[in-house]
Amino acid sequence: MAFERREVVSVDIESPVATVWQHLRDPRLVRRWFGWDHDGLDAEIREIFVDDAHEVHHHAEGRTTRSLSWRNHDRLTVTARDDEPARTHVAVTRPSHDGLSTFDGVFDEVDEGWMQFVHQLAFALEVHPGQDRVTLVSHGMDAGTRSDPLLFRAGLHGVRGLPVRGHVAATRPDGSRVGGTVFYKGEYQVGIHLHGIAQSLLVLVMRPAVERPPHGTVDATLSTYGLDEAVLSEARQRWSGWWALGRPTASAH
Repeated sequence: MAFERREVVSVDIESPVATVWQHLRDPRLVRRWFGWDHDGLDAEIREIFVDDAHEVHHHAEGRTTRSLSWRNHDRLTVTARDDEPARTHVAVTRPSHDGLSTFDGVFDEVDEGWMQFVHQLAFALEVHPGQDRVTLVSHGMDAGTRSDPLLFRAGLHGVRGLPVRGHVAATRPDGSRVGGTVFYKGEYQVGIHLHGIAQSLLVLVMRPAVERPPHGTVDATLSTYGLDEAVLSEARQRWSGWWALGRPTASAH
């Protein structure tokens, strides 16, 4: 059966195609960008990228193409031109939404996942090549009311309106400052390259109220690299305070 296809995410990564491909095939390297830390992550990676993925290679007319496809007809394709050996294009395509009873017409969980993960791959390869990752997560947080939104309390109220490469300057609930640049953005998510010692990637996924009533939710995922135990401990403490202090006050309604 033929499916009409749609492009979910498309990114140019400043990294050779062989390196990108290794990070799609070696479970240890996949861990540097895919998902976030949890007890079942290694098993999830093996199931998706080893057991279920079918790979195809092709080279013609000065272009290398490699792809992974899955039983649900998702397809991830990497391409590189011979005359641009340091740049690789990564794209994910999926079948049309037509006829899919699982799509509510607003928010596609798998689309948003692929968008997040491909940009996490780009960040890992461009900003932290060769380094392992530790993630900090705060998922399923109530997005708050119009008069008291979570992102406002977290110091990030204006981030959704910034362009890619726009500067982010936030004040966390504990009064500390954090700065960065918008790494990428979509309708329901934004990735922020946080500067300073950590050089981390903060991804915010914002599910609308129709998807998660009554106010919608926010998922925050921070990918960190190369932090020693002392710095990582401080990062965990700041992370917990950042989002714990961002909860609604007793007067919020």
